[in-house]
Amino acid sequence: MGEVLVYVDHVDGAVRKPTLELLTIARRLGEPVAVHLGPGAADAAPVLAEHGATRVLAADAAEFADYLVVPKVDALEAAAKAVSPVAVLVPSSGEGKEIAARLALRLGSGIITDAVDVEASDEGPVTTQAVFAASFTTKSRVSKGVPVITVKPNAAPVEAAPAAGTVEELAVTFGPLATGTKVTARTPRESTGRPELTEAAIVVSGGRGVNGAENFHIIEALADSLGAAVGASRAAVDAGWYPHTNQVGQTGKSVSPQLYIANGISGAIQHRAGMQTSKTIVAVNKDAEAPIFDLVDYGVVGDLFQVVPQLTEEINARKG
Repeated sequence: MGEVLVYVDHVDGAVRKPTLELLTIARRLGEPVAVHLGPGAADAAPVLAEHGATRVLAADAAEFADYLVVPKVDALEAAAKAVSPVAVLVPSSGEGKEIAARLALRLGSGIITDAVDVEASDEGPVTTQAVFAASFTTKSRVSKGVPVITVKPNAAPVEAAPAAGTVEELAVTFGPLATGTKVTARTPRESTGRPELTEAAIVVSGGRGVNGAENFHIIEALADSLGAAVGASRAAVDAGWYPHTNQVGQTGKSVSPQLYIANGISGAIQHRAGMQTSKTIVAVNKDAEAPIFDLVDYGVVGDLFQVVPQLTEEINARKG
């Protein structure tokens, strides 16, 4: 069984959930080898080992923080040449997809992005993707070179599978393009105390039916009762009711949580494209003919200003 490279998405050694999901997928394909770039490898290694990493290839250099993307591509290329993996898995973030595309080009390999599932086969990894605004599901595999695959968050469960997780130094030689784009400043994002939207297991979203920024506290209260992230439709964002960073849809963020609750959202194709792969979908809308009801597992025809507070109250009561 060959080795599978898994790019570690972390913040100063704190491993993010999508990486742990990738380790679950990697075990289906071979032996997971994590690639940790930047500081904190010693802190990350026990977590990676607990979730199946047989080895942790670690490199720390100022270039990873000071310059965009290319130094990380240099490092992954070095790892791929050292390991000769059967596949390379990368979290499907904006940066992750750029890293994967550049890496595939350097390796002369095919690339598949935004996979929602990956399975093993005799001919190599087979991926599942939701395409054409999530209206269709396709299965694909890379036919040339080492498959480079980006996987969307929540595509697999986080499963413990203790392995050695031996930390090994990865030798990286940076190319002339590595210092081409320098990071000049960073502004920390203000924490809301809620999960990251694209990684959350539960997402509660509000749309045009919320009828104003002053009413979004109703959506937030339901989200907080469930430990969920808060999303918004394009209509709500365009109206200035909620930040653009929380927009779910084709021109916003794509989410695939275990539970998605849409409140006052009609269900336009643009919004559906960003949440249609959710495992369970619930909608609250007073218009019984709203397109969102064609998509849901459970629908409530009613006024969200009555339904949502009652739901929040019931959840809090059961928790108490």
